[in-house]
Amino acid sequence: MTNKKQVEEIGIRTEFIKLDSFLKYAGVTETGGQAKEAVMEGLVLVNGEVCTMRGKKIRPGDVVAIDDLELHVVAEEM
Repeated sequence: MTNKKQVEEIGIRTEFIKLDSFLKYAGVTETGGQAKEAVMEGLVLVNGEVCTMRGKKIRPGDVVAIDDLELHVVAEEM
């Protein structure tokens, strides 16, 4: 039995957004502190690899995954 991932597209208006800020912006965590903890604990995957750098630059085209949630980053028109 496979777990069904929930896939969402999240648009950003800037060239990039830092990973911890992205998690808060996308509504995955309520606070930046929770986002930082999730990243530091190795719970977040960026493009299929565990990422523990909370300042990692997330750009359109990247895929951020945590738990059963997969977030596809897309460029949003300004």
